[in-house]
Amino acid sequence: MAQHQPIRRNTPPSGSEIPDKLYFRIGEVSRLCDIPAYVLRFWESEFPQLKPHKGGTGQRLYRRRDVETVLHIKSLLYDEGYTIPGARQVIKTEQRQKTSQLPLDIEAGASDPTPQLRKLHKEMRDLIAHLSRPPARPAIQSIRSPRSSGPATRRPAGDKLFEPGSEN
Repeated sequence: MAQHQPIRRNTPPSGSEIPDKLYFRIGEVSRLCDIPAYVLRFWESEFPQLKPHKGGTGQRLYRRRDVETVLHIKSLLYDEGYTIPGARQVIKTEQRQKTSQLPLDIEAGASDPTPQLRKLHKEMRDLIAHLSRPPARPAIQSIRSPRSSGPATRRPAGDKLFEPGSEN
């Protein structure tokens, strides 16, 4: 049986060769990654992780993260020989591993974490007690001036409201 050989021997550009810009147009990404623009558009439909923004003119605007994703997809497909569904699965697995739960930040030097846990427990009980109290009602001050003994509302002299029996 033949050993696995990469499809292409040229290596993709490293992340340091990506210019320091905010956005890249599809033509720039095509040149940077040495991939035709139609392949990039096809990969957008196949890989949910690759979603460039579209500007007001409808032009695709890739961020640096998108360009790095394109280079990673290219490496998986062309260098490592994955199929599109296989590459999609590899990327999904890598994302799951990146978002795995982080360990608790308990001091490594402490052999017995019980005192720290007790302290955290007490702080949480204090916080719950604080949040359980009803909120203090602030004194409400009116932003309007106090009403005079005159009519409740004043209207400009020329402003007449509709009065029954009179025609305007």
